[in-house]
Amino acid sequence: MKILVVEDDRRLAELLRRGLAEGGHVVDLAHDGEAGEDAADDGAYDAIVLDVMLPRKDGFMVASELRARNVATPILMLTSRDTPEDTIGGLDAGADDYLRKPFVFGELEARLRSLGRRIPAPVHRALTIGDLRMDLATRRVTRGETPIALTARETAFLEYLMRNSGLLITRPMLEDALWESDRDTASNIIEVYVRRLRNKLSPHGEPPLIHTVRGAGYRFGPQHA
Repeated sequence: MKILVVEDDRRLAELLRRGLAEGGHVVDLAHDGEAGEDAADDGAYDAIVLDVMLPRKDGFMVASELRARNVATPILMLTSRDTPEDTIGGLDAGADDYLRKPFVFGELEARLRSLGRRIPAPVHRALTIGDLRMDLATRRVTRGETPIALTARETAFLEYLMRNSGLLITRPMLEDALWESDRDTASNIIEVYVRRLRNKLSPHGEPPLIHTVRGAGYRFGPQHA
């Protein structure tokens, strides 16, 4: 899943991103209501984790305005408030589920999985680049007729590349999307994962899909793209 986390507590936001990335998800962060609303407005996410108490625009207003613009992305609302009125207010604003802080991370993951199962027509059923296909519901990856076995982190890495096919993807972009902010460590990890994916995506000598742009980063897709 591609998940947007809108949380002004940067430590908590980073912990959520790290945990969700470990589970194989691609995660973007926003730290205030207006930034979160702008990011969510194009409907490119499979789920939104939305804090209630946000600077510039609170979560209730963000959810309400997204629904008014027909953005149907499932919203899981987070709050430290614990009154029934707050829960009702969040659901009435357009949230699909409501989770109180503090929470167990496993429960957050379970609720996101539940939201994904409720949607009759997911935001993205599959990603397809040339003969490479990723089923976003099952996380199954195939190249032609050949299944590609990937770890959860490799799947998240590949999903980010596929969603940005044809674009220049810099190392900082990958670090921001998939790893914590330890730049030196993340850069080494990125090189390792690029090498692994190159090998796994060409099991029978198929043309490479990950291309190094010298001094800049990577570009994903067929060579002619």
